[in-house]
Amino acid sequence: TQSTWGQNTCMVPNSAMRSGKRSATKRQEDEQPSEVVNPSPAPQNKKAKTDSSAPVFVFAHGAGAGSSHPWMQGWKKRLETLGDVKTFDYPYMASGRKAPDRLPKLIAAHIEEVKSARVQYPSRPIVLIGKSMGSRVGCHVSVEYEDVAGVVCMGYPLRGANGALRDEVLLEMTKPLLLIQGTRDNLCPLPELKKVCKKMKNRNELVVVETGDHSLVVTKKHVVSQDESDEQVLQHIKQFVATL
Repeated sequence: TQSTWGQNTCMVPNSAMRSGKRSATKRQEDEQPSEVVNPSPAPQNKKAKTDSSAPVFVFAHGAGAGSSHPWMQGWKKRLETLGDVKTFDYPYMASGRKAPDRLPKLIAAHIEEVKSARVQYPSRPIVLIGKSMGSRVGCHVSVEYEDVAGVVCMGYPLRGANGALRDEVLLEMTKPLLLIQGTRDNLCPLPELKKVCKKMKNRNELVVVETGDHSLVVTKKHVVSQDESDEQVLQHIKQFVATL
């Protein structure tokens, strides 16, 4: 089936992502469209031929590991098949500290990276993509800074360490948003996220990685391998940025 984009749209692939089938009863229960993806593998370690329409990804890391972490570098290579990728470290990470800076400082540093990307790529669409904390900060940046085409969140931390629901910025957003979440992500209970998606005023899509954890790592018993799961996620990102 083809994607249906629109305000307050939440699309959640389930086991139909593999079978290509989904019952009418299940669609009615969810009251939202599904998306079936059977992508061909993206080219490995091959950069895309960039042009004026290719996106520039400003890629932000999570709280515990910086841009040099293998997870970040692996996704950087995948994203380079779609466009150019700019990674960076937040000030606390660059200085070797473990505790993240306060949110205003993170947002300010992130905006500076977006401005730097704009200088380097004057006419290309800028897409903010981040892991966990970096995705949440990216959402804040999209609210405060206009020069953003869209946002991709990989493991949005909907629940904080203290259990507080962190949905305020999602409800403020007006830029298109792609949320990619694992079913085993304890920081983002999917039933709660689906409720938030329905309240959001922007164009949004939710992609669920079955058996995926907070880093989208699937279990060994999952029907597809980690590489295949990552390629499916990459195809969702490709489809999303094509609409911006």
